[in-house]
Amino acid sequence: MAAVDTLHGRPVPDPYRWLETSDSPETLRWLEERGREYDREASTWHLREHLARRIRALVATDLWTPPVHRPGALFCTVRPAGGEHPRLVVFAASPQARGSADGHGEPRTVYDPCAEDPTGRTTLDAWEPSPDGALVAVQTSSGGVERGGLRMIRADTGDPVGPTVPKVRYSHVAWLPGAERSFYYVRRDGAQGVRGVWLRRVADGAETLVYSCAGTGTVPGVRVMDGRWLLVTEGHGTGYRTDLWLADLLTDPPEKPVFRALQVGPEAETEVRPGPDGLLYLRTTLDAPRRRVCAVDPGASDGLGPEHWREVVAEDPGATLDAFCPHRSPQGPALLVVRTRLGISAASVHDAVTGAPSHRVELPGEGMVSGPVAAPDGTLYLGYADVATQQRVLRLPPGRHRPDFWPSEPSGPGASNAAPAVVRTVVWCRSEDGTRVPVTVFDTSGGPGACGGPGPGPTLLHAYGGFGRPRQFGFSATVLAWLLSGGRYAVAHVRGGGDAGRRWHLEGSGRHKPRAVQDLVAAADALVCAGWCTRAQLCLSGGSAGGLLVLAAATARPDLCAAVIASAPLADMARFERMGLGRMWTREFGTAADPDDFAALMSYSPYHRALDSAVRTPGLRHPSVLLTGFDGDTRTDAAHPRKMCAALLAAAGTDGDRPAALLRYERDVGHGPRAVSRAVGLAADAHAFAAHRTGLTGR
Repeated sequence: MAAVDTLHGRPVPDPYRWLETSDSPETLRWLEERGREYDREASTWHLREHLARRIRALVATDLWTPPVHRPGALFCTVRPAGGEHPRLVVFAASPQARGSADGHGEPRTVYDPCAEDPTGRTTLDAWEPSPDGALVAVQTSSGGVERGGLRMIRADTGDPVGPTVPKVRYSHVAWLPGAERSFYYVRRDGAQGVRGVWLRRVADGAETLVYSCAGTGTVPGVRVMDGRWLLVTEGHGTGYRTDLWLADLLTDPPEKPVFRALQVGPEAETEVRPGPDGLLYLRTTLDAPRRRVCAVDPGASDGLGPEHWREVVAEDPGATLDAFCPHRSPQGPALLVVRTRLGISAASVHDAVTGAPSHRVELPGEGMVSGPVAAPDGTLYLGYADVATQQRVLRLPPGRHRPDFWPSEPSGPGASNAAPAVVRTVVWCRSEDGTRVPVTVFDTSGGPGACGGPGPGPTLLHAYGGFGRPRQFGFSATVLAWLLSGGRYAVAHVRGGGDAGRRWHLEGSGRHKPRAVQDLVAAADALVCAGWCTRAQLCLSGGSAGGLLVLAAATARPDLCAAVIASAPLADMARFERMGLGRMWTREFGTAADPDDFAALMSYSPYHRALDSAVRTPGLRHPSVLLTGFDGDTRTDAAHPRKMCAALLAAAGTDGDRPAALLRYERDVGHGPRAVSRAVGLAADAHAFAAHRTGLTGR
């Protein structure tokens, strides 16, 4: 019998609740049938192998991360060309080395997940070397669940030291200096112990709780800065509020730190980094929706709160301040500041005392800067990628304007792929409430048909619109393969994301989430009206919160497009809090327990829109939908795509020569990283589906 809940006086049918049980005989039989349907349909997608080959070629290059410096050593990860997963390596100091990784020798592997698990199911989720570089904290998980073991290993041999910390999810690790070999780590899940910050001794695993989270559904964090300052954070919803406390480990025992409030209470998101001058620098949304940088003396006796902060770099009203890095320069303490305008990064160096700009960093192109870190001598390392350029590490010595590559020039078959010129165009549309929303279009064919262009063509329109995250244009082998095959790729900078700062996020979150859906609908209409594509050539694409968004848009406007790709989406917004990490996301979406939140949730919940369509307008033709689901997904539970697929099939009825919805379902993977071969297979299938539905023939 179909389940029906009554929420705030409204009956809410849920005929496919049985699909929430992933391993029941009924669900397994249903999944087998969906698998057969998928295989039949996928065998007809003519670009499937073509796209897979092209994507594999594009990712066949060494992929490095910026190095973390320790005395006499540099730690980083590298995924070698042709490799399945990144491995952790160390460059040890070598007087004989010349011009290799800053005077260091060849890298030596510290930990390789593929050596431990040749099946490729194990991922390296996080790592942190001890202050002296002798030990490394390594966190791994298997099967995509993103909850695994945190272990300490020797950097020289890879041998384990002390007992493993079990069932930890993406923990920060903050080492204490000295020979005691202790570290702080966090537990996010109260079911696995008190949620908060713990001090743990490596040798025997003895633990002490030093901070217990007070808020409901908050996320703890911890850092030790300059070997002295213990920073504890508590995040209240992604992109909303960070509470911060500071303790002095020179005066307080590490197991009983005395915390002073750095920021507690204000609705502001703040990140803290130590400077070479002994000050703390804070990148914050406090009184600055697009963020600014402030400084505070951690040893000040009169207080650390925002009233004691000194603004160093002011907010730019036209760009978001997405990253920063204090460092030494020939002129004294300096700040690298990275700002983003509609997905494109610009980097500049500022005086840390006056905030005055010193010079702009000459980046290789129009792309994304990420993860800047500073070496003890002031050298900066940062990640760079753009639509046509695989992620690289750039090295910027003190005083220089133009960075070079680190550890060497890019290598591997994918490093020299010559792509045609990719043209970036910004199209503006008006959402339902009159707000102007930008849409970025990437194209290699010359435009939408105006001024002699080639006319409308197959187009992917991507959107995310959640958690205040801006869309930044780094490298995607899938996107580049689509462009090389003759398609167009567009991104709608909808509200709910962080593309225009904190206000842009808040205007599309909670009870305002329907605005994000309206923004995406307006973006799709604008692309068609401007001649970039026809409706039959348009495919919406989104994952996770973006998967929710594209499904909501397509069920609100079934005539909007030809196809939809929704990867690991949220779909049932009446019960999202009961599945995966949904209980942590009530600030972003609201809660079904509140009548006004519930009304907003039900106004766009894709699952319920599809169920309503099955009753009111059976057989209504919706866009073709490809849903992907991952059995190990602990963020957006795979019950969402299972239930959404069933609802869409019911809404379409038996009319038509192909299923209205397809489900590509995988086991032993989850929401996060996976082996390269599996990532390539997923990406190629999804975009071969889009090509088939939009008429992309390839080239």
